[in-house]
Amino acid sequence: MSKIVVEDFMKNREEHVIKIKELKEQGVKVVGIYCTFCPRELVMAAGAIPVGLCGTRDEPIAAAEETLPRNLCPLIKSSYGFAVTDTCPYFYFSDLVVGETTCDGKKKMFELLRELKPVHVMQLPHLKDNEGSFELWVSEVGRLRTRLEKELNVKIHDEDIWKAIDIVNRETAALKALCDLNRADPPPLSGLELMTVMWTRSFNVDREGSIQLLGQFAAAIASGEKPVDLKPRILLTGCPVGLGSEKVIRLIEELGGTVVAMENCSGYKTLELRAERKYDDPIVALAHKYIQVPCSCMSPNPYRLDLLERMIRDFQAHAVVDLTWQACHTFNIEANDVKKLVKSKGIPYLHLETDYSSSDLENLKVRLEAMLEMVSG
Repeated sequence: MSKIVVEDFMKNREEHVIKIKELKEQGVKVVGIYCTFCPRELVMAAGAIPVGLCGTRDEPIAAAEETLPRNLCPLIKSSYGFAVTDTCPYFYFSDLVVGETTCDGKKKMFELLRELKPVHVMQLPHLKDNEGSFELWVSEVGRLRTRLEKELNVKIHDEDIWKAIDIVNRETAALKALCDLNRADPPPLSGLELMTVMWTRSFNVDREGSIQLLGQFAAAIASGEKPVDLKPRILLTGCPVGLGSEKVIRLIEELGGTVVAMENCSGYKTLELRAERKYDDPIVALAHKYIQVPCSCMSPNPYRLDLLERMIRDFQAHAVVDLTWQACHTFNIEANDVKKLVKSKGIPYLHLETDYSSSDLENLKVRLEAMLEMVSG
């Protein structure tokens, strides 16, 4: 695939930083988000811009470790490091930060962030197939609506929420259609290209423009030169990956494999989920959508295994790499169930626990080489 087309998404991200600054000067509000459980449709209905704040780079971690323990998840340390060093433009522009109780480390980080920004934390029920849990989640989505109205000094109308839902649903469908092109053999997109497109959508100011760009990108793939190399097809699962933390994807592809799909919250995990108009109340519609996110913090979490099983089949995976960031205990424990599933499909499984640094690159390379040899052999 032409790098020029992929670089359009990177260029788009850079342009959006400038656009956000201009809109802030005009009085438009920005809301920072740390997780896929946050209903960004509510932020959009409030007339604000939702932006992703999860840290994916190693550089700010040293500053974070002056406060946070060294053996904490690198995503949390990177996120906090960007905030405390004031080196993330999206955090800088945020008028409100929204977090969720997905893990203990994040919960405590949000306490620290309150010294820097207004923070709203959604209490996430971890047992989703339960009437009481759903009622709690509906109330939490409603509580976010109230906080947004108060913090941003706006009134969020139901019809504005439905309009935002329609936009997000169309964007999600466009992104899923793009990702599904990699079901072809050989796949038209490399893992690095796929990750770039997926990650940069978190910073879009213009959602309609994003939908259009995704459509143009898909059309360019369909009409472009088809790849001819038949490489081992690798499915990546586990913790989220973004620009700066893509070392496992990069190593797989440098060693001759192709990451055809990513089942994680920065990848395919949420692309089947929609808020539906069959519910009269848009808050209930959003609650139904977001409580289905198959994060490892949910207990039990059968939808993730169901999704993985279908992705192994649909993307014709030759092997599965399960990536766990250091100290992410829920994903680390859930790796046992993932391993059983993958082994039942008769394909190789590799679990990697690492951080954002480059200190273990050689070790990762050796383990990935061995897995790819099993596939190729």
